[in-house]
Amino acid sequence: MPDRVTTQTLFEFQRHKLSLKWIAGRGGRDRVLKREETALARASLVGHLNAIHPNQVQVLGQWEFKYLKGLGKNSYHDVIQQIYANLPAAVIIADDLTADEDFIAKAEKTNTPLFYSPLDSQKVVNRLHYFLEYKLAESSVLHGVFMEVHGLGVLLTGKSGMGKSELALELINRGHRLIADDAPEFARIGPDTVRGQCPAVLRGFLEVRGLGVINVQKMFGDSAIKPSKNLRLIVRLQSFEDEEINQLDRLAGSYDTETLLDVEIQAVVIPVAPGRNLAVLVEAATRQYIQLQSGYNASLDFIHKQKQLLESQDQ
Repeated sequence: MPDRVTTQTLFEFQRHKLSLKWIAGRGGRDRVLKREETALARASLVGHLNAIHPNQVQVLGQWEFKYLKGLGKNSYHDVIQQIYANLPAAVIIADDLTADEDFIAKAEKTNTPLFYSPLDSQKVVNRLHYFLEYKLAESSVLHGVFMEVHGLGVLLTGKSGMGKSELALELINRGHRLIADDAPEFARIGPDTVRGQCPAVLRGFLEVRGLGVINVQKMFGDSAIKPSKNLRLIVRLQSFEDEEINQLDRLAGSYDTETLLDVEIQAVVIPVAPGRNLAVLVEAATRQYIQLQSGYNASLDFIHKQKQLLESQDQ
């Protein structure tokens, strides 16, 4: 489930990064920011001043102040009244500007948190947008080991006892990085982007049968772990009977997609059998994925060259 984010939470997380000061409206510290659940809802999480489709966090910079100062006295008060009547989670004065006494008084009267930031208003919007999108993203916990292999986020899945942790340990030993063992958390942070991370209490630890729990960071160094990564490839470890293996497509491989949080993720099945070097196979699967994304398909290339050879022999 998404995190519960209040105005107080937002302030505590961003006060140093955005140099925030709380000017007025501390009575609204418990206002909750949330995603709109209906298609008709127009409010976004954060943005520049919008009195028609009000953002949950309203940011005022130099252009917004220029607009307000260009209004007549009555129109100015009407717009300010409308801003606060919509009960935003917070109003932020950016660009090192100063709000007038009436603006501050209305914030205090309506218990609307009013912040000040000396930073550029667009920077404030961008940082808060990223923060809130991540905090309020749809999330899911999956069973598996989440790794960074050749710079890509790769989730190793399979039944218990399939050797996921041993495979992860070998990949770490080969220079790749651990993100999360056993229960990585995934959140949808964009229309087609799922990002995975490790619960804080489990970060850096890996359970390996026979060895117990090992501290990867202390054993291999800081470069052996990574806090988060976008998920790009799912590798399923699966055991097969001889007849089942013979039925696998030897040219195209066992590729398909898996839907996670309404995002389709490329997946590949790697048969597990004695003598197979799974770490090398995972590295190859990752490189194969990179080639596919760049437009090169080895299977199609092979078929094309075979076709050319046959055509040349017929001539």
